Amino acid sequence: MTATVPPTPSDSPIPEQAGRVELPPGTVLTDNRFVNDDLLPVPLARRRWTTYNFAALWVGMAHNIPSWLLASGLVALGMDWKQAVFTIALANVIVLAPMLLTGHAGPKYGIPFPVLARASFGLRGANLPALIRAGVACAWFGIQTWIGGQGIFVLLGKLFGGWAEASEVGGQPWTLWVCFVLFWALELAIIYRGMEALRRFENWAAPFVIVGALVLLVWIANKAGGLGPLLDQPSRLGWGADFWPVFFPSLMGMIAFWSTLSLNIPDFTRFGAGQRAQVWGQTLGLPTTMTLFALLSVFVTSGSQAVYGAAVWDPVALAARTDNVFGLLFALVTVLVATISVNIAANVVSPAYDLANLAPRLINFRTGALVTGVVGVLIMPWKLTETPELYIFTWLGLVGGLLGTVAGILIADYWLIRRTVLDLPALYTPGGRYWYTSGWNLRAVAAFVVGGVLAVGGSHSAPGKGPFPEDGLIPFLKPLADYGWAVGLGASLVVYVGLTAGRRRT
Repeated sequence: MTATVPPTPSDSPIPEQAGRVELPPGTVLTDNRFVNDDLLPVPLARRRWTTYNFAALWVGMAHNIPSWLLASGLVALGMDWKQAVFTIALANVIVLAPMLLTGHAGPKYGIPFPVLARASFGLRGANLPALIRAGVACAWFGIQTWIGGQGIFVLLGKLFGGWAEASEVGGQPWTLWVCFVLFWALELAIIYRGMEALRRFENWAAPFVIVGALVLLVWIANKAGGLGPLLDQPSRLGWGADFWPVFFPSLMGMIAFWSTLSLNIPDFTRFGAGQRAQVWGQTLGLPTTMTLFALLSVFVTSGSQAVYGAAVWDPVALAARTDNVFGLLFALVTVLVATISVNIAANVVSPAYDLANLAPRLINFRTGALVTGVVGVLIMPWKLTETPELYIFTWLGLVGGLLGTVAGILIADYWLIRRTVLDLPALYTPGGRYWYTSGWNLRAVAAFVVGGVLAVGGSHSAPGKGPFPEDGLIPFLKPLADYGWAVGLGASLVVYVGLTAGRRRT
């Protein structure tokens, strides 16, 4: 593929408008190993996402079933509602910082995450962080799609008698597989229409899901006899020695939940009308909505404990306890909208670009989205949500450590080494400034290895609670495992700056 900008003299300076840059007029990028239309910078005229668009994106992504499981899972682990909300609010304020730092390159240069990663890892080396991010997204896509399909299955089972007693295929009722496949196809149909369709969908999905969560709160409060019983459930951990061993890995798990987007947020901010839009949109959208949703989640979960004698941390299972047909239908639509909203934005957009970066001549955005959908099903990672220990400590802890390591390198390179100045054409040109050693920046790779080993090398599981040894993969690193995201980000940033500062950038 040859990517061409309308021809004018090729030695023209790079156009810049209010801190936003696009390719010089007349630039012709001919190497289809690194270029296709989806990876090219978004022209200034098409960068028009506003503060509301970014805020609505985050509202739509934050209000979903796995987000609910985070907060209610903390209650299930023994926290009271104040401890759970505090943990989630703090985590999202912390993760907002790298989100805004990496998001800066989007409105300024109009480039997606894998192209930004070329500046630090090299044109070929960028595939390392891109494929890690894509693999995580594919797993999340499988989790979200299975949860959405299960939600439809459970709620339809309440509406149609005998639905759950259908004959089994592969250990599950065939009706469950039908729900899963139909939901999977609906998601891919929406994302196949492109980013503009996603923006429009998020604009109306966001307020709808908020209403759905509030309806669930009103229902459980009514059954509990008011809000009082929802707030009276005591902490089983207290604030002493039993609390902190749960708090810190939980905090890292909460951060890890959105550490995925702290890498590939340029995939969205590249469409931003300016820095103000992405900064205010994300600041208003992420910490506030996640905290609000956490409040709703822990209130409802605490209410379920008061009503049923045990915390029901799955909102679908809780909604299925009603016999009201209208309530079931409303819950069904809410589950559909909430899950689609986050899955296509958080778990399909990124790997679509990441896979396109791997083989631009063969894979475009739409093809990458379809590959993501297929891989997400083949991985079958939905078992990760079976228990809060496995979901929060094992899955999110491991993911957070690796993605924090990549974030540290990106932030160090873009902000500390380059001071936000990039050579835009060179990001697509082999043999140029970002070619390094045959397309790989070995300093970035070294920083990634060091940060990654420190972040996840001590990963451990309680007996029978996960896949890791009780003493950790590398026992002397076990004390660091509960702080994986922070350790990975800090270690890789320091190592990268140490290896790179003062050297001639070529």
